[in-house]
Amino acid sequence: MTKKIAVINDLSGFGRCSLTAAISVLSAMGVQACPLPTAILTAQTGYPSYYCDNYTDRMDYFRTEWEKMGQHFDGIYTGFVADESQIHQIFRFIDTFREPDTFLLVDPVMGDDGRPYPVYTPALLDQMRRLAARADIITPNLTELCLLTDTSYQSVMAHHPAHKTAGPGSPHALIQAIRELGQAFCRKGPRHVIVTGIQFTDTDGTKHMGNLLVDRENSSLFSFPYIGGSYSGTGDLFASCIAAGMARGDSLPATIQKAGKFLELALADSVKEQVPRNDGVNFERYLTLLIS
Repeated sequence: MTKKIAVINDLSGFGRCSLTAAISVLSAMGVQACPLPTAILTAQTGYPSYYCDNYTDRMDYFRTEWEKMGQHFDGIYTGFVADESQIHQIFRFIDTFREPDTFLLVDPVMGDDGRPYPVYTPALLDQMRRLAARADIITPNLTELCLLTDTSYQSVMAHHPAHKTAGPGSPHALIQAIRELGQAFCRKGPRHVIVTGIQFTDTDGTKHMGNLLVDRENSSLFSFPYIGGSYSGTGDLFASCIAAGMARGDSLPATIQKAGKFLELALADSVKEQVPRNDGVNFERYLTLLIS
């Protein structure tokens, strides 16, 4: 029987992110995506102009109608939220549909490069911490992990010798610092934390992009060549691969490796074609890598 995941995220007409990314990846991996839109946008918010139709007051219609249908989900997967009221709606959805065999994956889309997105008020951050603590797995980047753990981003990056404020250190010290943060948050609830998009330069000068899988006791680093460029939707694509892999019962290390290779090729293609950042990566031609 086909696995089903409820995907709670916005739908953007342009930007190759959010539900556009999730539906594509889950479908390629043989999992049914059941979208619950938090907002409908003409284009993702990185564009200079866009129209946004907020769906907060309509989210509960999805919950109540799906409950009438007696639906069961193998997973619940949440992405960007715009305010505290949307997280309250998500809590109601989880309380309705989460069963012992239903996993919760939270992609805490909160910021990047050490800076939170402007929408993140202290109240919203507090609610996101509560939501992430209820998850089975979360997929933050380093900025988001620092926000979740109330840690200074600059203090973590100071472990990397290439950082402008760094003293003595090594990329291994940076990974160790991130590992400790991830394990600290695991103790608050999630079984696994995958810290995405860790940029580091190895001792031989080779640049890498890494994803660090952490649980309360162990960790594994999966690194790929650093391609360069920063694009809309890469985090959504990665988290969607993880969600589909969990629904299929694939091992997390194998899924992380598959997702990393998929994104590596999509990024290289996009850099080569000089795709504008807001347009997202050319992932469509590489979806076949996810089918097996």
